[in-house]
Amino acid sequence: MARLAPPEPSQMSDAQKEVAQTILSGPRGAIIGPLGFWLHRPGLAAPAQELGAYCRFGSSLPPRLSEIAICTVARVWSAQFEWYAHKRMALDAGVSEAVLDAIRDGAPPPFADEQEAICHEFSLAAQRDRTVAPELYERTLAILGRDGLVDLVGINGYYAMVSLTLNVFEADLPEGVDPEM
Repeated sequence: MARLAPPEPSQMSDAQKEVAQTILSGPRGAIIGPLGFWLHRPGLAAPAQELGAYCRFGSSLPPRLSEIAICTVARVWSAQFEWYAHKRMALDAGVSEAVLDAIRDGAPPPFADEQEAICHEFSLAAQRDRTVAPELYERTLAILGRDGLVDLVGINGYYAMVSLTLNVFEADLPEGVDPEM
């Protein structure tokens, strides 16, 4: 059971209701995962959900590449809810099940192209080492370009915050879903 429940709608302040309505009317359409925890502090929830919407829906990276990065971050953090939510999104975006199984298992993934591979390699290094080596930085820049690199860093930072939130508050998986990691 999660350590913290989302605020009850009937108990929400006006600021909480405003942020909740923004989330519900946006591309997510639901208050799930870290959003329910953050909603206790609408000053945190509002900009965090906006950054998350950019990372998921406005990034220069196509969803297939974003989802590889997100799943890599979820795996490094062992964020069960994040893995559960984004594995499905990654499959829908065209990431192969074999790639996701390898990321989950810590094995070398059989990537289809160098963009997929660099998103994983960069994200793995950034999360584990808290930086990337100059050679990896230069390769990522050459493969993804400046905008792709900046967005990849943003995705890594945002989803590290998401994973930390989910882990600290022990986010529950939906009923009937078993942890994969």
